[in-house]
This record gives sequence, C-alpha cells and structure tokens, in this order.
Amino acid sequence: MISVERKDGFALKISRILREATEHRLDIYLFIPGELGLNTNVVPEEEFYHGAIHVQRTYFSDQPLLPLVHSRLARRGKLTTEQYRLSLSLYAYQYVVGLEQSSHKLRNEKDGASQEAIEEVIALAQDILRRLRRNVPTDQTLLKYYVNIDNYLSWFTEQRLLSLVAHLPRSGDYKTTKSLLLEICDIERQHRDKQQYNSSHTTEALSRISNKMRLLRRLIEYPVTLKEKTRELGGGEQKLLKAGVTAVVMTSVSLAAYEVRETLGGISLMVIFALALLYALRELFKDDLRNTLWRWLRKGRPKWRRQYFDVHSTQLVGRQLEWFDYRRPSRLSEEILAARHANVSQREEVVMHYGSHSRMLPTRFLSGYEQTRELLHLDLSLLSKLMEKGSHHVYQLKEGQVSRQPVEKRYLINLVTREIQGQKPPVIQRWKVVMSRSKIVEIEEIPQRKPAGSPPET
Repeated sequence: MISVERKDGFALKISRILREATEHRLDIYLFIPGELGLNTNVVPEEEFYHGAIHVQRTYFSDQPLLPLVHSRLARRGKLTTEQYRLSLSLYAYQYVVGLEQSSHKLRNEKDGASQEAIEEVIALAQDILRRLRRNVPTDQTLLKYYVNIDNYLSWFTEQRLLSLVAHLPRSGDYKTTKSLLLEICDIERQHRDKQQYNSSHTTEALSRISNKMRLLRRLIEYPVTLKEKTRELGGGEQKLLKAGVTAVVMTSVSLAAYEVRETLGGISLMVIFALALLYALRELFKDDLRNTLWRWLRKGRPKWRRQYFDVHSTQLVGRQLEWFDYRRPSRLSEEILAARHANVSQREEVVMHYGSHSRMLPTRFLSGYEQTRELLHLDLSLLSKLMEKGSHHVYQLKEGQVSRQPVEKRYLINLVTREIQGQKPPVIQRWKVVMSRSKIVEIEEIPQRKPAGSPPET
C-alpha cells in the first residue's frame, strides 16, 4: 500500500515498501483542472521531472530486533564499525518513520485520538528506546555513533509528543492525556541533560538545536540510503536521428537544386531565388520533422534510468526505468478512469503521468535486509504559479444579519496511484489534494469501490 502525506508548502511525500518481489511497477496520475491552462509548453516534461520529482530509497526490515543483535555482536568484536553504524542507523530510522506515521495518524483522527491509542504509542516508543539504551557500547569508536542516534531519538520523541499535545482536542480526557505526554517529554529532556548530549549554548537557541538535530537526522539516514545515479536514455538514438534527418533533407534539397538548375539553365536571378526558397524550406521543416520523428520513436518508452548502489559495498543493488509525460483522459486505462470516478466532465482535465519499473537485487543487500522503502517527494510549486491570487467573498445570513466572509480560491487535484509487485494484482488508490496559491490545504484518501464478485481481503 502507498501512503501520501503533506509536507511543508507544496510538497507531497509518497512512500511505499518494496517487499519480497524483485520487480515493481508504479504509476502516478495527477488530474489537473483544465482552467490552469497547463500544457507541455507551459511546464515541459523534463522541467517537471527534474524540478518536482525526487526519489529516495532506504533499507527496510520487518525484523526490528535484528539491529540489536548486531549491536551485541559488535560489542564482542564480531562486527566492523561500519556494520554497527549501518545496523544502528537502520534501527533508528525505522523508529523515526514509525513514530512519524503513528503521530500523523493520531493528529488526523476526526474525533480526536483516544487515550488508549496514545498510551499504546507511548508504550511502544518507551520500549524501543529502552531496548536501544540497554546496549551502550564501550568502544569509543562505536560510542560516538550511539550518542548521535540516542540524542536525536530522544529529541525527536519529545518533539512528536509535544506536537500531539498542541493538536489534541480540548475535550474528553484532554488533561489526563496531556499530563501523560508532558511527563514522557520531561523524562526525555532529563535524559539528554544527564548524558550531557547538548551544551547549554546550543539548547538555549531554538535555531541551533534545530539545525544540530537536522544534521543528526542526515547522519542517521546516510548509511541506510542507497546511492543513485540518473541517466537520460536515448542520447545515441537522438544523434543518429538528427544525422539521418539532416542527410535526407540535404539530399532532397540537393536534388531539387540540381533539377532547378537543369530546368532554368545557368546561374540567373531566378535560379538564385529558387535556391533561396529551397534552403528556407529546409530550415523550416528540418526541426519539425526531427521533433516529430523523435516523439514517435520515444513514445511509450522509458526516458530515464536510475541505478541504486549500496553505500557500504558500492555494489549495484537495483535499477529503475522511469517515464513522465502528459496524457489525455480518454487514453487512460479503464481501471484508472474508474478510480478517478467523478460527477463532472473530465474532458478538460490535463493528466500528468509518472511511471517507474524497478528491479531490485536483494541478494546484494546488507545481510538480513531484503526490503527497501521508497520516498517520492512531489513538489507542486510549479502548478501553484498557474493559480490565481486573491480571494472572493461569500455572503451569509446569521441571526438576521448579513455577513461577508473572504474565501481563498482553491483547486482540486486528483492523485491516483497504481502499484504492482511481482505477480500480484494491481493496487489502485486515490487521493483528493486541495491546493491554493499559497499551500496545500488538505489531503484526503478516497476508498476504492470493490468490483462485484471480488474475494474478500485476507
């Protein structure tokens, strides 16, 4: 399953877990309102791909205790420093991802998160941190990695729990839940002070402590993030096509010039005008012919290849082919149109499509890890520039009085994804993304209707 979250500004974070299957296909469709006037001339495909789509792959494990086993082995001298760092970073990274998802879910509960749900998240967080702190290494080389990770996880836990306090509804068990969350935050704060992880000079300024923790986050993610290289495909074909079109056009022009000279005789003013017209036609049609043939040749074929390498061993662990293009709604598959179902005509919508086909090599992964997590950051700021500024007013009648309320103009973008892992059937999901010129306002996942006669989920 794919999850979509709103980040700051215009960014969407699309995440998924690539499990045991070695082949994975992903299609993302953005249905853009026609009133924005979007087309390939306004936002070219290459510009949107390079400026708005950012992909990141990290290791992922469904065995959360494996890094702790590695930690004990490291203390016995059976693991190298790099292996210990990678294992502990993966443990911390998965904890961070899990707490982010849990806190995000609790904050988005329509009726407010229950005290039982919050207590369950707190208990899991405390248990994970307790397990980590049972195995403090004595080797100074290993200790510096442990200190950085423990420092960040303590601060991150406090920040996430404080954000829950800030978004709790002021009703029900608010006071009890708030006191419980603040108690855990105080425990983590005292833990960092006792261990002297941060100087008073750093903790007194919010900007300093925030920048330090952002750096520690990058240090945690670096060992578990796969290196990548992106290459544009078709460079050789494009050169051959250019040479072929030039040869054909030049041959045609030369033959035409020869016929003109034979027909009109020697060099004369008429011959000069005729040759000038032929060369003008050559320049007029050469580029159009080359571009048309290039689009026909590359239609439906991948445009970029992304290669993934393990940070530690530098081995190639996976490849991915990628597409990005504009499509007409009438040319989409029936299952995508069914997922996009709407009560209004879609003929004016513009569809932006991103597709990927990846093949991973789990046998080259770090021992014990056979899965990866993909993060696709989608920046919609290029679309926000096409949206109108300002707001309009709506009039309301309240208690016999007419009030005028300003309403910011908003646009609805439909996001549809299709994911195929190995030989499994495709999983299709849909989200409504509400945007204004200033930010992404809201994201809502729309449950998909099951086709008649489909078997129940297991």
